Amino acid sequence: MHPHLPPPGAVLLLIDLQRAIDHPSWGTRNNPDAEMKIGRLLAHWRSRGWPVWHVRHDSTDPRSHYRPGQPGHEFKPAVAPIAGEPLIPKQTNSAFIGTDLEARLRSAGHDTLVVAGVITNNSVEATVRMAGNLGFHTYLVADGCFTFARTDWNGTPRSAEDVHAMSLANLHAEYCTVVTSDLLSSIFSSGANPNGG
Repeated sequence: MHPHLPPPGAVLLLIDLQRAIDHPSWGTRNNPDAEMKIGRLLAHWRSRGWPVWHVRHDSTDPRSHYRPGQPGHEFKPAVAPIAGEPLIPKQTNSAFIGTDLEARLRSAGHDTLVVAGVITNNSVEATVRMAGNLGFHTYLVADGCFTFARTDWNGTPRSAEDVHAMSLANLHAEYCTVVTSDLLSSIFSSGANPNGG
């Protein structure tokens, strides 16, 4: 297997792609085309009948836009689940904590994940770290996730792109392999076998 490419049929795991992430209180984001790129991957996965799994954040914080019953709890229409696609509700940042995600993946024989969603340095990073530690072959789509500007521990303002890039750097080669949607699309649409066989 080529170490930098997931095999055909890997699980596309989409994290917290809900309307809440569009609330202006988050501030300035990076990767404004992330949903479009995720949508392309989603269409590709579905056209081939490959597994697509969705993670939904069900916040217990009464102030959260992700709380069930709020408009923000709903999935973004362009990347929403369709009938038959597994849904994993979670209440913490990691999709593996307090859920049956690991058990369901293992029982279905899935050992490879391609991850996209939000927020890069929060739920995406927490989930990818655990996936890697649990032994799943994990690929993170760099332009299929995004985050927001924030101030670092020393009080220095950091752009959303800086926060995003540092999160990817922390994860790559340690917990996952970082890839791009263009790389995945070009390999899979060309009909090439990324495993070289």
